[in-house]
Amino acid sequence: MVIDIQTLTDRYIDSCIDCSILPNKSILSAFSKAEFRKSNNEEACFVIFLDDLISVDFHPLYSVLEQVDISEIDSVDILQNSRCSLEGSSVLSLLHAVNQKLRVVDLQDKKLGKDFLMGLSLRGLSCQVLNLKFSHFRKVNMNGKFVQMHTLNLDFSPSLSTFGKDCFTCMPNLKCLSLCETKISNFWTTSASLAKLPNLIELRFQSCYCCIDSKACPVYFGATSDEDTSFSLINETTEEHKDLLLNAEDELSNVFPIANNNSVDETVSESGESTDSEVDFSNTHPGIRLLEGITYESSDLNRLFDLPNEIFPWRSEDAEESWSNSSILRSTSHTSPKKHFFYHSSPICNEKHYREYLIASFPNLKVLDNQPIRKADKDRAAVIYSDNFEYLPYKRTNKENVATILQSREVKGHKSRSYYSRSLGASKVGCAILPSLHPLSIKTSCIPNNDGRKFRPRQFEYHPSNSSLMVIGTLDGEVIVVNHESEKVVRYITSHRCMNSVLGLCWLKKYPNKLISGSDNGLLKLYDIQQIPSTNKGIYANGASVSFDEFDQLTSVHVNSLDELFLASGYSKDVALYDISTGRRLQVFTDMHKEHINVVKFANHSPSMFATSSFDHDVKMWDLRQKPIHPCYTASSGRGNVMVCFSPDDHYLLVSSVDNEVKQLLAVDGRLHLDFGISPTGSAQNYTRSYYMNGRDYVLCGSCDEHVVRICCAQTGRRLRDISLEGKSSGSSMFVQSLRGDPFRDFNLSILAAYQQQNSSPEIVKVNMLTSKDAEKESLSDERSPSAHCLGGA
Repeated sequence: MVIDIQTLTDRYIDSCIDCSILPNKSILSAFSKAEFRKSNNEEACFVIFLDDLISVDFHPLYSVLEQVDISEIDSVDILQNSRCSLEGSSVLSLLHAVNQKLRVVDLQDKKLGKDFLMGLSLRGLSCQVLNLKFSHFRKVNMNGKFVQMHTLNLDFSPSLSTFGKDCFTCMPNLKCLSLCETKISNFWTTSASLAKLPNLIELRFQSCYCCIDSKACPVYFGATSDEDTSFSLINETTEEHKDLLLNAEDELSNVFPIANNNSVDETVSESGESTDSEVDFSNTHPGIRLLEGITYESSDLNRLFDLPNEIFPWRSEDAEESWSNSSILRSTSHTSPKKHFFYHSSPICNEKHYREYLIASFPNLKVLDNQPIRKADKDRAAVIYSDNFEYLPYKRTNKENVATILQSREVKGHKSRSYYSRSLGASKVGCAILPSLHPLSIKTSCIPNNDGRKFRPRQFEYHPSNSSLMVIGTLDGEVIVVNHESEKVVRYITSHRCMNSVLGLCWLKKYPNKLISGSDNGLLKLYDIQQIPSTNKGIYANGASVSFDEFDQLTSVHVNSLDELFLASGYSKDVALYDISTGRRLQVFTDMHKEHINVVKFANHSPSMFATSSFDHDVKMWDLRQKPIHPCYTASSGRGNVMVCFSPDDHYLLVSSVDNEVKQLLAVDGRLHLDFGISPTGSAQNYTRSYYMNGRDYVLCGSCDEHVVRICCAQTGRRLRDISLEGKSSGSSMFVQSLRGDPFRDFNLSILAAYQQQNSSPEIVKVNMLTSKDAEKESLSDERSPSAHCLGGA
């Protein structure tokens, strides 16, 4: 028996009488409108506005919604325009009271709470469209049933940065997804999650200036869709849209006037000198940003402005071809700009080749950020993806099963050992898109007088021959040798209340029980950890430590390949050379650079060759045999140099400069071998550091203003993965202070990460790219290399 709408209305009124309340006028109006549509042979949609409800309205409405499925009402929409006075649990009950006829759910209230989201995620909904703007999601884990849902909108979720492993497997029919103004930034984790959506055809991480949903923009001019594209695009704009664009252009020109053809690229200061300084708009409204710049068809000026889009949102990153036929604001002049307006962007949109990466990753996608995807876009994206990204490590093109690789090795065995190890690595990395991240928790029970405080690491180095050991220098001047596998302290060296932050650490290779430590107040010591008791009370045996002449404002120490000499550099233009066996400072090389020398490094195999990197933009190679007065060669960077290191075979120099300028040089003569082309942030304090991983196969890049580690192929520069650091709580920001590749385990690394909050301590995060973040921890025993395990590895 089907209940007609009038009968359902009467039941609602009766229920209100039973509850001793007046019927809600908004609900009565919704019944009336549904009945009117039914009488006109239209879809009888029952629309509920949560804004119009108060708590006493819940029970009568709930009893009616339970009967909707057997009524004449065709669909139910539950909407919210502003604040909702109902509790989150009551809203959830109303949503679940409607079964198959729930059509649109549009919620925007920030007060519904985490319990509401948890209940929604676990149980699911039968709606077709779900708008959850301003949600509290930090990580999307929607595991309930959302079988009927074809559109999901999570715009303006300020904490949303990642997705659960299987969060989209419960949405087999999802076609449209919008994630504007979230914190999503990682290509690989995002694409791995979205790959669970076989029917996804419309995706949005930023909005077109005139669009409120993820579909193709109606004022997108001259873009002809492919034969298989079902979108009909309007070829003429409305006067309203023209006025919007013209007003936006006027507002933009008032704030940042566009130069004419006679303008020069330099900004002229009051003194008349031209500068290349960058404009800082950090104090403007963060919600809407101007993503990219203006492209001129024929002009001496071809600039990229990086303005905040509170002025007006637009973007032109490699999208000129898509808009080439646009008649919006077109003039007859050959210098008229082509403008692409976007706003509410997520951080992923700022990544280089963002659009091409997603188009290449999702061949079934038809609309991205309101722009239709044409065949030409797909062809171009395929080329750019191939040139700039590695699908799998070591140029593997197809994912292989680990068992198949092992079987092939046993049966055929004609390939080299490195071929199979690389194949296994590529297979495991391909399966673990969300790599395992494990903060190193050091057990301090063996340390005397420890009051439960945490160590504050400032520098660390893996042991050169024992795969389980690592030395850590702290901000408080301590030196700690730890077993990073068991997380136990092996040796603890107190600061003696005289050392400041430990910035320089270096193990000796021929004498692996010894290490050099240097602090920022200039103290230099050699420790023999074999002679230091495990329960150190600050009293050492003779020979357990050796002091060297101080090097003021020290930042770096490094030992040569024979363990005979070491170098020290710091906030000066000088480098000091020390003899390890005698403890004497042999010489100070003065004025090696025009500004302070941040890092000095000996070659890995040649005991007399070393390189210096300075904030004067130069990297220099020196030879002790030639009394380093003049460098063997000088190579210049565009910005101040933060790091330099040799590849394990000394074939290359890896140079890292401020704000993501990372280059690989030929060590023999300093010629440029590879520029990794990482996009800058515009920050002069974004200090970048890079090291090798897997021998010299891959390069790790991290910067102190960013929470991401980039992993690139050392031969091609193509990006393999980005690893994002997540804070312990919502809103906590982390950045990369230092990082190292594990010399014993391929695709393993450690990151020294610091929080922006002053009361938070830095921590070392171990990353295993072969193990999934969401999988159970695998035993490390199969991955350990044979080692001497001196000190018992305790």
